[in-house]
Amino acid sequence: MKKIKILGTGSYVPPKILTNFDLQDMGLDTTDEWIYQRTGIKERRMADPDVATSDLAYEASLKAIDASGIKIKDIDLIIVATVTPDTCCPAAANWLQAKLNAPQAVTFDVTAACSGFIFALNVATQYLLTGFSRNALVVASEVMTRTLNWKDRSTCILWGDGAGAAVLTTGGDGHQLLSTHIHTDGENGRDLLLPGGGSKTTPISHESVDKGLHYLNMIEANASFRVAVRRFIDSIKESAEYNEIDISQIDWFIPHQANFRMFQSISRTLKIPMEKFYLTLEKYGNISSASCAIALDEAVRDGSIKEGHIICMPVFGGGLTWGSALIRW
Repeated sequence: MKKIKILGTGSYVPPKILTNFDLQDMGLDTTDEWIYQRTGIKERRMADPDVATSDLAYEASLKAIDASGIKIKDIDLIIVATVTPDTCCPAAANWLQAKLNAPQAVTFDVTAACSGFIFALNVATQYLLTGFSRNALVVASEVMTRTLNWKDRSTCILWGDGAGAAVLTTGGDGHQLLSTHIHTDGENGRDLLLPGGGSKTTPISHESVDKGLHYLNMIEANASFRVAVRRFIDSIKESAEYNEIDISQIDWFIPHQANFRMFQSISRTLKIPMEKFYLTLEKYGNISSASCAIALDEAVRDGSIKEGHIICMPVFGGGLTWGSALIRW
């Protein structure tokens, strides 16, 4: 069977920093201490008004392609994971293709909320294994700050903007993507949703805007927290069991960057030292699908990930979606 290899990774976050103190100064009923104790977030990045999801994706893609050692013309598949595309039509991947000048590539988006990067890796794997594609660019890119009600402290404190990318191929040199695992639970998908903008509320009206249907909504946050912890744990176990290794053999856990208390709970349950969790949550917040992709690239570039390390990337998101990837670097 063909082996899927990661040739290179890249990431990009916009330069504008929005701190907890900035949120406090905006008149939000919150403090730096309140946010940090409940989430582990100190600050997040915010894209300028004229910057779209494909712009962030473009910057991350250039870094991943440069690290991969191949040329843009060699990429024949581009998948963008996002819930904040530039436009409903065409896909963010199409806008990215044009910016990269890669007309030879087939392009489309994958929507799986915070699990999007792993879902996109899974989809790209199928195209590579069948031989339909030779080299795939997988990007997770989000402008989450455009989905927020800045008067709702339960949601607006959590999210940020950014993009992460990886170039995949089969065989040859590279870092092996050992497996990907994905799951969904549509019955409970309404617990975390962005209700406006789809066919259910189209055309957009004054009424839909007044009802706040175009903001990201989080229902039953405490229940979602418990479900997320359980699915993170399930996903880690699934990766280890499928690859016939013990969880203790995993060198790094690079999760979707959701909430620091979640990882403390997972650490206690699975007896994983917190030092094994690579977290960017404090400085970037939650960037939905892009969180774990950005964290993977930063761990590679700062030398935390070394040759031979085994990395588990568990994710959980709205939809509901969850899953994991296991990588041998």
